[in-house]
Amino acid sequence: MTRIEFHFNTSERLLHTCRLLRKARAQALRIVVVGAPSTLKQLDAELWRFQDVSFLAHCTAQDPPEVQRASPVALGSDPHAWGIDEVLLNLGDEVPEGFERFDRLIEIVSSDDHGRAQARVRWKHYKSLGYELLQHDLSKATDP
Repeated sequence: MTRIEFHFNTSERLLHTCRLLRKARAQALRIVVVGAPSTLKQLDAELWRFQDVSFLAHCTAQDPPEVQRASPVALGSDPHAWGIDEVLLNLGDEVPEGFERFDRLIEIVSSDDHGRAQARVRWKHYKSLGYELLQHDLSKATDP
């Protein structure tokens, strides 16, 4: 069964996402990130400048197939287009289609009213399906 985690109360959603991707890559995991096209475009830019001394390799649906196959992090609207089933990171408002095929789903929830309201809907959906949900309150985190 998919392990589902909610990371909530983040005021810097994309920065937190970059940190999570860095940690997942340190564990040699492959990750798909889904969300609105504008959000993914912002994340793409943030991944290029996230750290001065390293680069988080990633691809988008616009990259050539050989780049997509070689990339450990994929950004796009279709979570199944990449052949990855390890980690799905959701930056969108909706429950990602086919999330249950992934080993792990991470929901990143911003601290604004809209983000919290949409997360509540997803939380209730996962609960209704019988998933045990883990929660991480980022307002209490001290991760650099």
